[in-house]
Amino acid sequence: MIRIGIVGTSSISHRFAEAVAQVEGVLVSRVASRDGGRARSFAEAIGAPGTAIGLAELLAADDVDAVYVASPNSAHAAQIAQAVDAGIPVLVEKPAVLSAADWDAAVARARDRGVVLLEAMRTAYDPGLAVIEAVLPRLGTVRRVSFRYEKRSARYDHVLAGEQTNIFDPALGGSALRDLGVYPLHALVRLFGAPRTVQAVRVGIASATDGLGSALAAYDGFVADVAWSKITDTALPSEIQGEEGSLSIDAIDAPRRLVLTPRGGEAEVIVVEAPANPMVGEVVRLRDAIAGADIASDQHLTAVTLRLVDDLLAAPLV
Repeated sequence: MIRIGIVGTSSISHRFAEAVAQVEGVLVSRVASRDGGRARSFAEAIGAPGTAIGLAELLAADDVDAVYVASPNSAHAAQIAQAVDAGIPVLVEKPAVLSAADWDAAVARARDRGVVLLEAMRTAYDPGLAVIEAVLPRLGTVRRVSFRYEKRSARYDHVLAGEQTNIFDPALGGSALRDLGVYPLHALVRLFGAPRTVQAVRVGIASATDGLGSALAAYDGFVADVAWSKITDTALPSEIQGEEGSLSIDAIDAPRRLVLTPRGGEAEVIVVEAPANPMVGEVVRLRDAIAGADIASDQHLTAVTLRLVDDLLAAPLV
């Protein structure tokens, strides 16, 4: 049994705990927070037996075999290093770190010490992406890809009220690109590899980071546009257009309903069977990685995605 300690008490940690409960061979043993009362309250809510005040205490516990890091983005790199140096496998919430260089350094550190390090990027392990990959040959030569993740955050209201909040605070690594844009970018890289070039426009908000943006990526023979937003909603699907058909995708972060329309033919609906909690796949991957599965390709996908994020963050806010 792999006993996991959770770092952070946000809603994403709660969903992670729910995913762990659905996977054999793993359980949540402790919750860590700088606030002992908050750690106890969260542990009680998810049914975890133990708590820890801070990461050091969590890593020293004799009932923690791995950690899930869901702290603010800016804290990830230091916490990864601390856990890796303690010999504890790490699953770190996306974005894993704030730059591709930071990720390369973290991976090198983990490999030197023989410690598992994975990014908790759910698109990497979602069955919907595998179905899309299997369907691609039916589209013929791909010419256009349009991926999007646009969902207004309730916390944007805090920004509008003149307050700062973690996910929109650049000092903590917050931005719409890092929070939501990474999903379509990661899916793009997984399905088609790294683009030749990429350009972006980012719309700034009062917290001094991007609230939404768009990117245009060039590949050999086709183009891809990526849209992200945490300040607006959309009813538009993602789409892949080929010379022999198109594929509509309901949600690129967790595809569940695909519509394949052949050129001159009738549309075919493809329903993807998947766990209700989309984080189950990353928990399974962590378990398998600790058991010895090769994760070099996982780490490479994270590296390529973060290099794209680096490039897009260089675009000025408008």
